[in-house]
Amino acid sequence: MRYGEVAAAQRRPLDSDGGVGELIRLATLAANSHNTQPWRVTAGDGQLVLRPDPTRRCPVVDADDHHLWASLGCAVENAVQAAPELGLHATAAVTDAGVTLHLERAPAADQGASALIRRRQCTRTPYDGTALAAEELAALAAAGGDDGGVELRLLIDARDRAIALDAILEADRRQLTDAAFRRELFHWMRCTDGEALARRDGLAARVMGAPRLPRPLVRALLPVVLSAAGEAAKRRREMASSAGLAVFTGPAATPAGWIAVGRAYQRFALEATRRDLRHAFVNQPVEVAQIRPAFAAALGLGDRRPDLVVRFGRGPLAPYSLRRPVAEILTPAA
Repeated sequence: MRYGEVAAAQRRPLDSDGGVGELIRLATLAANSHNTQPWRVTAGDGQLVLRPDPTRRCPVVDADDHHLWASLGCAVENAVQAAPELGLHATAAVTDAGVTLHLERAPAADQGASALIRRRQCTRTPYDGTALAAEELAALAAAGGDDGGVELRLLIDARDRAIALDAILEADRRQLTDAAFRRELFHWMRCTDGEALARRDGLAARVMGAPRLPRPLVRALLPVVLSAAGEAAKRRREMASSAGLAVFTGPAATPAGWIAVGRAYQRFALEATRRDLRHAFVNQPVEVAQIRPAFAAALGLGDRRPDLVVRFGRGPLAPYSLRRPVAEILTPAA
């Protein structure tokens, strides 16, 4: 099968008779850092247990596993929202090991969540630069904040956007001049469709808007095409084309707090999808520990840590990223 065919098959309509397997499939369509899909799922006895997969960590860009736990929260939110269409009610309980979803039978209710889950994507291309209506901004803010201790701040005015851009550019510069960061990024790059189809994870070239070239050639060209100056120009275009940014802060810098942030972001993303809006992460100021406190102070966040930064706006869809088969993620209960 070709790339587009596989991506479409992974986002096929929900099979209402598919049971827990379908719930897991939809859960894994959630956003996650570098598309590492850093989760494991155990099924049995009326519950799903979602745990982080430490073999899929990104120790350079995510030294404290913040993104890993937030990615787990994204998958949890997808499962909770999709469960009613399968005749299930899912209740999430956070534990030291991960999240347990307790599943109870309930009358099937089609709330449209599965369609939004299948359509959602992080769209990394520039947008069209148009502003959003006040009603649209209010809906995004309501979807992504004020739950589980998570706060969402929308950056719309020129001052706040300039603060964010400066932090993004400086953090980006530090990352791109860090040899360890570049090695880790290249590890997760999928340079051709064949490589992406074989692995079904990582950053596929077509999703990133990059040419599909053999891996040895990409390795040789990377210092030229991934220069700090070139990426800075790209970030400026992306930010200028966006309607605004969303900054998520969690209740605590703990796995439970980061799970809550991931769930809040996923609700925001699904609401954006409902309104045919695009979004993408610009998490550089979160990922560079030396930048993060000054970024928080400049935005007046007090002692709250910024956890996720997302740009949003109007624009066309891009190719979808791939996901690993459910069988690779699922571990049957003992």
